[in-house]
Amino acid sequence: MDTFVIEGGRRLEGRVTVNGAKNAALPLMAAALLTNEPVTLRDVAPLADIRNLQRLLAELGCHKAEADPAQPAVVKLQTTDESCSHARYEIVRTMRAGICVLGPMLAKRGEAKVSMPGGCSIGDRPVDLHLRGLAALGARITLRGGDIIAEAPAGGRLHGAKVFLGGPFGSTVLGTANVMSAATLAEGITIIESAACEPEIVDLADLLMKMGAQIEGAGSPRITVYGVKELKGADHRVIPDRIEAGTYMCIAAATNGNITIDNCPLDAMMSVTDRLEAAGVHIRRMGHNRQGDPAPEDPMRVSVKVTCDRILRPVEVTTQPHPGFPTDLQAQLMALLCLAEGNSVITEKIFPERFLHVAELSRMGAHLFRQGPTVIISGVRRLVGAPVMASDLRASASLVLAGLAAEGTTVVNRVYHLDRGYERMEEKLNMLGAAIERVDDKSLTDDQRGG
Repeated sequence: MDTFVIEGGRRLEGRVTVNGAKNAALPLMAAALLTNEPVTLRDVAPLADIRNLQRLLAELGCHKAEADPAQPAVVKLQTTDESCSHARYEIVRTMRAGICVLGPMLAKRGEAKVSMPGGCSIGDRPVDLHLRGLAALGARITLRGGDIIAEAPAGGRLHGAKVFLGGPFGSTVLGTANVMSAATLAEGITIIESAACEPEIVDLADLLMKMGAQIEGAGSPRITVYGVKELKGADHRVIPDRIEAGTYMCIAAATNGNITIDNCPLDAMMSVTDRLEAAGVHIRRMGHNRQGDPAPEDPMRVSVKVTCDRILRPVEVTTQPHPGFPTDLQAQLMALLCLAEGNSVITEKIFPERFLHVAELSRMGAHLFRQGPTVIISGVRRLVGAPVMASDLRASASLVLAGLAAEGTTVVNRVYHLDRGYERMEEKLNMLGAAIERVDDKSLTDDQRGG
């Protein structure tokens, strides 16, 4: 099992390019199940979750064309066999986003059998809103042997309906993706109320409309879908990953660095930049990307320079659905605020149990006090390297960030979580001046293992 050994205390400088968003690419890939024509996606990062979904789609008869070595970030998918509609547990358990094949497969094939999803250990994330939304479109939903079995009504076609997707912790992103995708081939008009407003949903709607769908309101709480009889193929570029961009912003601040981030989706990150600026992090828009695009500037693809004040200020943050502060950056911001002067407060409103990184940061000298969904962070002058255990994808990133800022050596175990969402993170950081070595945990000394 791979482990990171980090020698902290180095100031990072240079440029880093943000990949296409994992959370956008996964439902985009699943949308290829809605047509028998080829769907080409660009800027797809070669992440573990991407590879797992490709494997799942192949089992469902949607195959990836042989990759062009000159264009490794281009994925071309085409459905050639609709005989198998069972998304098996062995694959779905590796990533929660496997559930995103449910809506497209049900709409196109009239049936779908999907294992209950797995993923990170960050608390209860039920799929009842997905099922309620699809049932409103006329699907018959049953659970059998750990599988969700969805069947279209007589005639094989879903029908438009009014669907409410609000839940106790806000709207559901994957649930919105599932229902919106299914509604594209439903008969009649579907209105999705309390829809997720995340930019990943807008990106999915953009692809679906290129495929011939009729969608209005994506990015707002009400989405209207006018069903069509069939969809065609399309060519689409995935939006940049706002969570990856936010992670590198936090890393630049934690190391008192000077980092330029290219392909940054700044227009989707106002809540993040607002809190970082309040803490003393400076994010300056540089204009066009380094590549020099002659077309009008896309606010979702800009370059920014990130620096920070020598002394960080405390802030209060509450995670919320977009456009609020994203839960996927909560752990990284917490690690940064461990170094702020004063008391910061973070309240988690999306996944109230998403605090497994608190104990690990405390091992590095952080002063953290948790009360229910809230953590109070009393800033310290320095963090100290220690052996720590990654528990989920974003917690992994927070521990790497803390290790970069800490004095001494930090050993981050179980970095396979990190590989689900960040492409060769250690290589990118080493190019900025970090000292990170990826090693097999069997090669660690007793001191590196923590005794």
